[in-house]
Amino acid sequence: MGLEDAVAGSAVTTKLDAVLAWGRKNSLWPLPFGTACCAIEFMGVVASQTDISRFGAEVVRFSPRQSDLLIVSGTVTHKQAVILKRIYAQMAEPKWVIAMGACASAGAFYDNYCTVQGIDQIVPVDIYIPGCPPRPEAVLYAVRELQKKIEAGVPPKGMEGMK
Repeated sequence: MGLEDAVAGSAVTTKLDAVLAWGRKNSLWPLPFGTACCAIEFMGVVASQTDISRFGAEVVRFSPRQSDLLIVSGTVTHKQAVILKRIYAQMAEPKWVIAMGACASAGAFYDNYCTVQGIDQIVPVDIYIPGCPPRPEAVLYAVRELQKKIEAGVPPKGMEGMK
């Protein structure tokens, strides 16, 4: 008895929003914006030991027009802030942002004139990953938390008022 026989005459009903959320949750296309040591840790996330592809996020793109998840890993200076904002603006909606590590999240120990003290001053951040640098497992945890938000229908930061 095959699957076709088991579901013959059956109908599946669901909401369109649930189907879209399921598709978005399981097909995140990250764009890494790596500037420092956190970017090296991100390389470990796509390696076979950690394998981010188990969570549907293995299609790492280096074009903002082909990405829906921006992972900012490392220190961001004020000169780079303009580039980061442009990359974020070029991404298609809906789009999500993960701040990876202490530098991207809060500037870390670089409390000086040239370092942005948290990328949330430039782009809206959905998930923060603590650590210096965070382990690849922390990135996987952040991706899972983002997937839970997407599945629950929580809009990305910066799009709360839109529907």
